[in-house]
Amino acid sequence: MLSKEEFKEVFEINFDAIRDFVFCRCGDMETASDITQDVFLMIWKKRESLKSDCIKPLLYKMAIDSCINNYKKELCRKNYRQSLEEEDDCDLSPEEEMIVRESVAAYTKVLEQMPKTQRKVYLMSREKGMKYGEIAGRLHVSVKTVEKHVSAALRLLRKNFL
Repeated sequence: MLSKEEFKEVFEINFDAIRDFVFCRCGDMETASDITQDVFLMIWKKRESLKSDCIKPLLYKMAIDSCINNYKKELCRKNYRQSLEEEDDCDLSPEEEMIVRESVAAYTKVLEQMPKTQRKVYLMSREKGMKYGEIAGRLHVSVKTVEKHVSAALRLLRKNFL
């Protein structure tokens, strides 16, 4: 077991070295400090099962693992931002933009015309992707009632768009 005093000593002796070690791998001092703090927080949480004589190798192992996890997260964020930028690069002609705006406005108008329960059931089904059984359970109605509401909503949409 690692006592509070032993932890404090391990922290004071190793924090700068671990942060420098992480900095060499990530290249950003703020990120290195955050990762190093997370590593010491994990050590603190596991202090009851640790011995002070085997902490240093564990610190470096946890630092490497945390760097890898951080890199994966950053890569995921970067890919997501790129995919959003690529979607934004899809330029529409002014005519296409007008058609999209008019279609969205018409769709919204039809949704507003629907009775409240019918609109709610339709949106749960189509926009949230919920199954009829899930909707029925959440709204405390039968599956047949859900089917009836969705069917009526689709008829109304067809009538206004076709």
